[in-house]
Parts: sequence; C-alpha cells; structure tokens
Amino acid sequence: MDLLPAARHAAAALKAARALVITAGAGMGVDSGLPDFRGDAGFWKAYPPYERLGLSFVDAANPERFDGDPELGWGFYGHRLHLYRDTVPHPGFALLRRWIEALGLESFVVTSNVDGQFQKAGFDEARVVEVHGSIHHLQCTTPCGDAIWPNREEVPVDLATMRAGRVPRCPRCGAVARPNILMFGDGAWLPDRSHAQDRAFRGWLAGLGGAPLVAVELGAGTAIPTIRHATEDLGARRRATSVRINPREPSIPAPHLSLPVGALEGLRAIDAALGG
Repeated sequence: MDLLPAARHAAAALKAARALVITAGAGMGVDSGLPDFRGDAGFWKAYPPYERLGLSFVDAANPERFDGDPELGWGFYGHRLHLYRDTVPHPGFALLRRWIEALGLESFVVTSNVDGQFQKAGFDEARVVEVHGSIHHLQCTTPCGDAIWPNREEVPVDLATMRAGRVPRCPRCGAVARPNILMFGDGAWLPDRSHAQDRAFRGWLAGLGGAPLVAVELGAGTAIPTIRHATEDLGARRRATSVRINPREPSIPAPHLSLPVGALEGLRAIDAALGG
C-alpha cells in the first residue's frame, strides 16, 4: 500500500497551515491497546462475561443499568475507568504535539472518546472538546442538579461477574452517581461541560477567520458519525484540508485526503513526509 502520495499532500498542507484540528474517534485508542467495541463480537471479545449475560455494548453502556442494577452499571464503567487511567497514550499523540510545536500551529482537539487520553498525552485541557463527555467526570443519576465533578473514585470490579464492589454516590443527595458520559438512550446526561468546550472551540474557529487549516481525523467510524461530520464540516471551510486516517472506512470526498491505515501508521507516514 503506497501511502506516500497522500502523506506528502498532508505534509504540504500542514506546512502551509496556520491551525490544526485533530478529530478523533475510538480507533485513535487502538494503538494504545484500547478496545474499540466494533460490533457485538468485538465487544464480547473485550468483555467475555457480557456474552454469557447476553448483554451487548448498547446494553452495558446504558443509563438504565445505573437505575436498575448500579453494581452492574458501575462494573462496566469502573473497569473502563481503571483501564483508561492505566493506559499509556501511543506515540502518535507525541507526533501530533511535535507538529504543533515545530510548525507553530494553533490547535484544538475534537473527540468522541471519553477516555481523557489527549489530556494525559499533554494536550491543553482548554483546547479539547469531548463531545460525548468524559469518564473522568461524574454527575448525579437523578440528576438532582446540574453539578459535574471530577471522578476521583476507586471502583473495584469482579472480572468474573463484571459487578462493582462499591457504587459512587452523589455528594449532594446520596443517589447513585454516574459518569458524565452520553450513553445510549440517555435522557439524563448533563451536557453543560461538553457544551462549554464546544463554545470555546467555535470561538477559536471564528478567530481564525479564513486562515488555512488542516483537520486530521483519526479512527472515526460511520456507526456514530459525529466526528466524521465534524471533519467534513471543517473541510468545507475556505482554505481547509481534511485528512481521514481509517483502516476500514477511509473514503472522503475529493479534494480531501485519505490514508486507509490505523492511526499510528498514518501519523508516522505523514511524519516521514514532513521530514521526521
């Protein structure tokens, strides 16, 4: 597979740009060893107990779990919380940061991931939009108010049953607390934190005016196309170039660029074209 032509075009666009927007989906974490839950089979491979329980990803990532069986709800999210805390971001994150510094780019991250890996990799927290929220923040399940607070909980999980040994509680009313994440069929998610991030991003974009911009999309699929739409909206701006890096669903309308590989491989190809 010859990635060189697209990588060279991407490198040229970055060298000519004033700003870089990194748009990222679940595929960005795969090279760090995180599961992407592609289909029921992929979810059950990552979490075999749920196959025995007959629960899909949609079933597990559902606010109903916190209402009817909070130990089971927190079993899934408690395990993910500690997985994300323990995961080391792959070298692609460092490549992106190096480009920003070496090329003098203004930058912002827009991600559907709730894992906090960009912040962990050293990206400015004030320049990250987490469109689906973050596992590192909590809210009340009720909710009893609009409070969103940092998640400093330790939630032990029995890996045989995927049930939590303790359930975090809302400090205000004592009800079950839950991650401040947009789940499937979720009518109780508090979006204020994510909306504030998005307002900051929109203000930043407005400040760029018509300056040349590159959007690099990493591992964003079509099943939940929020990030792909964001990339294409950015690509519609004057003097903007979008680069889609995706091994399974790489297509993007011309004149934008596609690299049909995983996130780290695609970033390394562009880095090589930039001169390493």
